[in-house]
Amino acid sequence: MTNRGPAALALRPVVAPAPLALVEATASAHKYASNARSENTRRAYRGAWGDFAAWADAQGLASCPALPGALAAYLAHRADEGAKPASLALYLSAVVEAHRAAGHDAAALRGSVEVRTVMRGIRRTLGTAQRQAAPATSDVIRAMVATLPAGLLGARDRALLTLGFSGAFRRSELVALCVEDLAFSARGVEVSIRRSKTDQEGAGRTVAVPFGLAPETCPVRALRAWLDAAGIQGGNVLRSVDRWGRVGAALSDRAVALVVKAHAAAAGLDAAAFSGHSLRAGLATSAALAGRSDRSIMATTGHRSRTMIDRYVRAADAWRDNAATGLL
Repeated sequence: MTNRGPAALALRPVVAPAPLALVEATASAHKYASNARSENTRRAYRGAWGDFAAWADAQGLASCPALPGALAAYLAHRADEGAKPASLALYLSAVVEAHRAAGHDAAALRGSVEVRTVMRGIRRTLGTAQRQAAPATSDVIRAMVATLPAGLLGARDRALLTLGFSGAFRRSELVALCVEDLAFSARGVEVSIRRSKTDQEGAGRTVAVPFGLAPETCPVRALRAWLDAAGIQGGNVLRSVDRWGRVGAALSDRAVALVVKAHAAAAGLDAAAFSGHSLRAGLATSAALAGRSDRSIMATTGHRSRTMIDRYVRAADAWRDNAATGLL
């Protein structure tokens, strides 16, 4: 019989319950840790991890901890299915992050010979060039705006296209804009971006959007006209409009891309070549073609390095400083 007397109990360590303050602080720590990455990144990681786990289960392999050879085989499988190197890098990061969260040696998995060799071979075989969205340059924006219908929906899309272009805003920045982030003045409108892809800690920045030369493509007039017509005095700026002209909830990232594609098609352009990023790329490309300084372009786009700006400038220079121009 087990001795349950006082002497036996006295030998057992007594663990005092954690103070309430410590419990609350620990919960807060978990909450902040979960926000270390953006929701879009967490969503992408969840999807990629789920795909790997399902594949490993179907092969009778352990998903966590996964053997380096299993992960290498999965990456090769996805490459054979048509996944691009950039997508494979995301799948790899998702699996590595899941292992890190589970307490396994994530660095050893990523750095294993099998995984590194397969990824290097995939990049050499498929190349690393990414498909870029066609830039919606100033000429393209004018063509798109010319197709806009009358009414509330046309007013919203005019504001979306011209503001997205003039501020070089990302889709996520556009849909997050609130009336409280806008400051109209005699020069235009100052737009406060509270958080963005490259500013996950919320330092924020302000983008000055000037009046346009032509009323039909002026972002400031278009924005003011949309807010007045929709009766929006607070909250999200860009919202849905149903078939009866009723204003609804804030637009999604995907809705912005669909608006750009729809008006590209209406203008006789290849809609498949355009995306929500086309507005941002269009401003950078148009500004480079017009000879604007790198500093001024970066001030608008919010880029912190010249890497992406140099890409837009090179694309512009291909036409602006073309050796074949005027020779035939």
